[in-house]
Formats: sequence, C-alpha cells, structure tokens
Amino acid sequence: MKSRKAEWEAAREEATACRACDLWREATQTVFGEGPVDAPLMLVGEQPGDREDLAGRPFIGPAGQMLDRALAEAGIARDKAYVTGAVKHFKFVRRGKIRLHQKPDVAEIKACNPWLVRERAIVRPALIVALGATAARAVFGKPMTIGKSRGRVLDLDGGSKGMITVHPSWLLRIEEADRAREYALFVADLKLAAPFARRP
Repeated sequence: MKSRKAEWEAAREEATACRACDLWREATQTVFGEGPVDAPLMLVGEQPGDREDLAGRPFIGPAGQMLDRALAEAGIARDKAYVTGAVKHFKFVRRGKIRLHQKPDVAEIKACNPWLVRERAIVRPALIVALGATAARAVFGKPMTIGKSRGRVLDLDGGSKGMITVHPSWLLRIEEADRAREYALFVADLKLAAPFARRP
C-alpha cells in the first residue's frame, strides 16, 4: 500500500501530462499543490500567476506574500498547511512582454477538478479554505457567493469542512482606502480556520 507521500508524488507526476483542457499549451508547466500531505488545513486558490507558472510553485508571487502575512497574523504557519489551486495551469493573454492573468472558465475548472479531488483524498484535511469565487466553485461544486458565505464553517462531502473567503489578489486590486479594512476582514476569516490548522 502506497504511503500518502508516494500517492501525492504519483498524482503530481501524472498532472504534469494533463491535457484535459487547452491551458497547458501556453503555460510553462503544471503547478501542483505543496505542503504536508497530512495537513489538517488546505488552502485552495484560483490558478497559478506569472511567477507561479515560471517557478512551478503555488502562491509565491504578490498574492502569496499577502497570504503569508495574513496567515501569520491569524496564527497559522503556512508550512503546516497544504496550498494548491483549483486550476493547475496559468491562463493569460499577452500584452507585449507582459502576461495578463485571465479568469478560468467553468469548463477549465471542471477539467482540472479531478486533480483537486485527488489532493483532497490524499491530504484528508479537516478544513478547506476556498480563496475566491473560482476556488469556491471548485471546492463546493457550484457557484457560491462570497459575501453570503464567508465567516462560516460549512459542511463538505467526505466529513471535512469548508470555508470561503476572498482571494488575496483581490486585496491587491481594490482601492487603497478600502484595503486595510478588507485585509482585516480577511485575517478575521483566517482566524476562524486557525483552530483547524492546529489539529493533529
């Protein structure tokens, strides 16, 4: 019987050859999740950004730095959480030398969902935090309104729990006058997840 680590390594390797949608054609590489394979907390974002696509690691760009800061303020050690994306390839349009992020569509989210299902089955987290609407759709299997759902721990299939909050990249895009307030709300959401992160 394979260990969780071996199962994860097999899934990550298989994902590198995924052709379930066309996003692989332009992306540099598949960006699979990372973190402890027995983590009690799983954080699911939208998709890799430019830096993630180049490095092959999730949440290492500006949004990842925002997430790291908020996790620290909420009392959650990032290296104790499993971090991944709903979609594993970078979707973008070129503007000269710049690659501008494009939101994945429903078909792309569905095409990539088996990888998230595999990650969930391997890690078996007590709580999954969906960061943004794309992640919420992938985790819950249907459109979810962030405003109505955030701040609550919801039931998921398989006995785990789910939470929805904003994506940290949204905090980088909003007006600076609103950013401090919205960032504080984001940290408050993550504080609700903190007790789950400390579970054995």
